[in-house]
Amino acid sequence: MELIYRRLNESINIKQSQRLPQRGVKRLVILGGGESGVGTALLAKQKEYEVFLSDAGSLKEVYRNELQAAGIEWEEGKHDEKRVLSADEIVKSPGIPEKNDLVKKIRKKGIPVISEIEFAFRYADDSKIIAITGSNGKTTTTSLIYHICTTGGLDAALVGNIGESFAKQVALDPKPVYVVEVSSFQLDDIVTFRPHIAVLTNITEDHLDRYDYNFENYIKSKFRIIENQQAGDYFIYNNDDEVTNKYLNQFKIYSTKLPISMRNENNAAFIKDGDMYVRTGDEIMKMSIYDFTLKGKHNQYNTMAACVTGATMNIRKEKIREAVQTFQNLEHRMEHVASIRGVEFINDSKATNVNSTWFALESMERPTVLILGGVDKGNDYSLIEDVVKEKVKAIVCLGVDNRKIHEAFGNMVPVIDTASAAEAAGAAFNQADKGDVVLLSPACASFDLFKNYEDRGTQFKRAVIDL
Repeated sequence: MELIYRRLNESINIKQSQRLPQRGVKRLVILGGGESGVGTALLAKQKEYEVFLSDAGSLKEVYRNELQAAGIEWEEGKHDEKRVLSADEIVKSPGIPEKNDLVKKIRKKGIPVISEIEFAFRYADDSKIIAITGSNGKTTTTSLIYHICTTGGLDAALVGNIGESFAKQVALDPKPVYVVEVSSFQLDDIVTFRPHIAVLTNITEDHLDRYDYNFENYIKSKFRIIENQQAGDYFIYNNDDEVTNKYLNQFKIYSTKLPISMRNENNAAFIKDGDMYVRTGDEIMKMSIYDFTLKGKHNQYNTMAACVTGATMNIRKEKIREAVQTFQNLEHRMEHVASIRGVEFINDSKATNVNSTWFALESMERPTVLILGGVDKGNDYSLIEDVVKEKVKAIVCLGVDNRKIHEAFGNMVPVIDTASAAEAAGAAFNQADKGDVVLLSPACASFDLFKNYEDRGTQFKRAVIDL
């Protein structure tokens, strides 16, 4: 903690001239004391704001220590409304919805509310920002882009929803390149955030509970990633995604559009006859899809998007090829856990919507026992009916309320209820035969039985090892 405090003070002394001009001391209140909130607090302290962090829940010990070491005031277990409403500006955690009573009071009073990525962007100076969003594949795509950048010799940081807080990275270890995973919730509260390269993987129905069950509101939120781009910036998108294509012409796009496709040749990237082609100016990079470390059709789109990003950043095609061939898949994303008596267990706990589960099932080549369920976010299970009929031999429910799953699939395959990761792993193993796959790909949030999707995946892996 002393190191953090010392580095903050050093940064203050070194960067006085780089600070944005302030009229007096600005009172900044940060709602939410997780990774993004504490990162924002550290950067705001460095820029000489009057900082106060407020969290209605409890802070992790590591965050308490960071705030204390930096001399930042904070509270937990409550919100001091009078102090919150006296702010000049508020940075809101993406986990706090607009329907929250305190947020309604803030809006009514007219206090500006921004997200952490907006605040961090103010102080990112001339660094190149690569921002990735989408309903599915954004974490994998973000990680692969970062791997391509570092393999290509760029001094880059992996930040946002994955890695360290964007704001904390800017405060403590600024980089010339930031690879940022951004959610729709973070994009809802941007003002000037402008990525040099914006990547939109796809758009499917997700988080509809946060958008009043209005799909168009969610779509507009995703497209905000390009709203501040100018000529000289780039927009990489999936040209085969129906929703993206339908709404593409409804937004003013000033950046260069770089589509990726498996259906049509284009000026960016496409796949034809088992080969990926990436255009880099006058050059074309060609690579067999069988050399990708990431398997499955959905990962071919992710890999194309990452390779176009690398080419746009002028990374040599030999280095892009090397990165694609050496990339390791992420924990909780199609992660091989173990093979027990001929049954393979795969942890895809990060699949928190139906479309993610469809992609996971689409890549299965053997009979599959699917572990499904959790907190339903307005799921339409009809989207996976066909692939379930084709590939799934049994469904094991892992959730408190499994009614919708029984209604959707009860007439197709056996559906079994469980209430813990250990029960689910055991029940799935009992349904599987040698040569089958047990796939945890829940299509739901995890908060009914677990802290988060990481906790769900970790408990599942532990249960598999204990079988």
